[in-house]
Amino acid sequence: MAKRDIIIAPDPRLKKACLPVDGIDEQTAVLMADMLETMYAAPGVGLAAPQVGVHKRIIVVDAARADQPPAPHMIANPEIFWSSDETKVHEEGCLSLPTYYEELVRPDRIKVRYLNEKNETCELEAEGLLSVVIQHEVDHLDGVLFVDHISSLKRGMILRKLKKTKKLDAQDDD
Repeated sequence: MAKRDIIIAPDPRLKKACLPVDGIDEQTAVLMADMLETMYAAPGVGLAAPQVGVHKRIIVVDAARADQPPAPHMIANPEIFWSSDETKVHEEGCLSLPTYYEELVRPDRIKVRYLNEKNETCELEAEGLLSVVIQHEVDHLDGVLFVDHISSLKRGMILRKLKKTKKLDAQDDD
């Protein structure tokens, strides 16, 4: 396993829709393990393949609390096939938009079908934080960032600040 670099917004690679995987081969399994290591090191609760520069429909999530054992899910080709009418407000952040958080409304429960790291078709019913994390990461696979769900004014301010930070960081590297 290896930790990978996380792409920081704004970056056009984060806005591209991803392609499905044909199945979980050894290379894909290694990518999933690398993504999990990267997510834990960040630290975060979810990570999508485009955030590490790979445009495949792969996400990893672990919404276990600090006092619980890890509960990782390695998910390829996620398909949310049901969501509850009941919604909840959750504060969301993103490893590609560090230090920025906004409250979003999403369905509280979902059902998702996917391939796991063993190439098995699985279904998962998720609620609360796990549901939110999966929905957030699936958005990434479609080129959607959580800031795309907020007002254009707030989104513009956040992306301008991130662009300025990236520019300053690049100057410091010179």
